[in-house]
Amino acid sequence: MKIHKHLVEQVVFALENIFLDGQYADKVIEKNLKAQRRWGARDRKFFAESVYEIVRWYRLLHELSDQDNFWRIWGVYWLRLGNELPDWEELSGLNLESIRRHEKSISSFAIAQSIPDWMHERGQSELGERWKDIVRALNKPAEVFLRVNRLKATPEDVIAQLQSEGITVVKVSPELPDALRLPERKNVFVTQAFKKGMFEVQDAASQMVAPLLEVEPGHRVVDACAGAGGKSLHLAALMKNKGKVISMDIHEWKLKELKVRARRDGVDVIETRVIDTNKVIKRMHDSADRVLLDVPCSGMGVLRRNPDSKWKLTSEEIARLQQLQYEILTSYSPMVKKGGQLVYATCSLLPSENDQQVEKFLSEHGDKWTLKKQIHVFPDTDGFDGFFAAALVRK
Repeated sequence: MKIHKHLVEQVVFALENIFLDGQYADKVIEKNLKAQRRWGARDRKFFAESVYEIVRWYRLLHELSDQDNFWRIWGVYWLRLGNELPDWEELSGLNLESIRRHEKSISSFAIAQSIPDWMHERGQSELGERWKDIVRALNKPAEVFLRVNRLKATPEDVIAQLQSEGITVVKVSPELPDALRLPERKNVFVTQAFKKGMFEVQDAASQMVAPLLEVEPGHRVVDACAGAGGKSLHLAALMKNKGKVISMDIHEWKLKELKVRARRDGVDVIETRVIDTNKVIKRMHDSADRVLLDVPCSGMGVLRRNPDSKWKLTSEEIARLQQLQYEILTSYSPMVKKGGQLVYATCSLLPSENDQQVEKFLSEHGDKWTLKKQIHVFPDTDGFDGFFAAALVRK
């Protein structure tokens, strides 16, 4: 494959934005793809894949390149894929043989699997022997999953419509009736099927959370950490667009995005509320049939999707998040009516953010709450993002 130098230059600039300026990889890629209107599909794919994979394997590639130089880091990445290096001054002296020798001499698991030392130590202490298999699975690129919007289509409708637009999707499993998988990554956002609101892009593990709430048409449901509302939309579809979903977040811009998505999906039972004071929560005590707390977390279960977060995350940040998670669980849970249900969920794999938070909550509030069900989803065994959810019933 012949590579144009200006393309690699854009990859280098993008990596500088991510590692030197602290920008988010997905935003940097999106901005570049919008700016480079003349790039064809092949160039766009090359750019996005190169940036994501170099971010994913940054620590190992940096070690193998022996220099703080993004041109050389790209060169190492390109050689390891089995490609010929262009004859450019920036890449002089790089050769596959010495890179392979260097790689064989690496004894550190954290360097070989390209994760920070603190993360490796923490993962081992919390997950034991299993951690190594989890890391290997997290280093594989994430597959794309769709959730069929049952208010507008059946899985068969979506499969047929996308097929007519040149995109193949397949069913995932009977346990996930609305989930479809793309065997080959394609831009589904430009399709008529998407514009008509026939589906949302949502990982399969994430699609397991809303059903845990056991919602029914007519329920009053609160999604208290809604973000851009993927799970709110799923809840509305499960409720057949009857009842009320109150989608709350501290960020108003995320809720605005949810309104756009809801219009496209034909959902009109969602009401958005910004959490600007504690009073917003207190006013809603004992008012909800169901409450979803998809709390802020380390995101360690979704590193395949957001590989740059492993370079931004710290142990101190996880400690801060754990405190916040428990505050949310204790202060938001009174919104549930007696006999109602709450689901606590994270996209983390760490017991300290998951089971242990629920155990602590039940040890302090066991007179009012019982645990009904817990699910753990692991990337190494399930093939989806890492996820945790616990369903609790208020006595």
